[in-house]
Amino acid sequence: MENLMRSYRTKVKQASVLWLEGFRQACCLHRVVIYCLRSKQLMIRTGQCFLLNGFIFLGSIFILRSLILPTLQWILPFGVSDGYQEPCLPQMPIRLLYGKDGSTNLAPSSQKEPSTSQNATHVDKPTDLGRVMIGIAEQGYSLLLLTFFFLEVYLTGFIPYIGKTLNFILLSWMYAYYCFEYKWNFSGLSLDKRLDFFESNWAFFAGFGSPCVLAIFFFSPLVSYGVMAVLFPMFVLTAAGSDADSVVNSYKTKWSSQELRKLPIFYAADKLLMRILSLLPVEPSAQASDKKSL
Repeated sequence: MENLMRSYRTKVKQASVLWLEGFRQACCLHRVVIYCLRSKQLMIRTGQCFLLNGFIFLGSIFILRSLILPTLQWILPFGVSDGYQEPCLPQMPIRLLYGKDGSTNLAPSSQKEPSTSQNATHVDKPTDLGRVMIGIAEQGYSLLLLTFFFLEVYLTGFIPYIGKTLNFILLSWMYAYYCFEYKWNFSGLSLDKRLDFFESNWAFFAGFGSPCVLAIFFFSPLVSYGVMAVLFPMFVLTAAGSDADSVVNSYKTKWSSQELRKLPIFYAADKLLMRILSLLPVEPSAQASDKKSL
């Protein structure tokens, strides 16, 4: 029993250390300034995100609440407070539109920019049709998987007593995955390796996503959507500059065989998605060829 408690305390300590490291990495927002100074195009696109989502979206909410609604309440006999309701859905991360190819424009946000010869080698690689089809299939499956995971996050909010806590943790993982997805897309990391790395280092990514959720968790849904739209590009650039592999491996080397176990974060969403996909009518190729021969 004593050994079990000692092992439990060790695991909790390791998870806390990785969580704090992920939180610290997410708060390295000075990288955004460095990357914007390196790339004029990135500075323009980031500024457009701030202008559109911060000034226009949040500004319109401020005008609505401070000017329009009080004026309507003063003019109308019964007011409008009962008729104004904000949506209560949790916010799904906003996709960055840094250009026609989002991954290409995130290239300056790496910690060390690749040389011209490396870029040429990357571009000159032959791209066969099979590789392209696999990439499209992975992107489609990833989108569906995260959609089902988003539904799971939403439903946990209705669980009594522990619903808010679970919702916070799942939202942290969801935002962390979206932030690192741009970096993984640019590096060409396969979906299986992404999910394996994410679930194997769940404590680190829970910490990385926590500042994203803390920034919106105490606002009303509509305001939090605008705040997240402003902050999300900053966290994406921060994730692009963080070396999660080296950080996590450095701690795993210290802990040797006592490292944390893999946590199946996307298990429920994956099983549900596979169940739905299995119901789709897919005709085997052999059966189709037999019909053609007849």
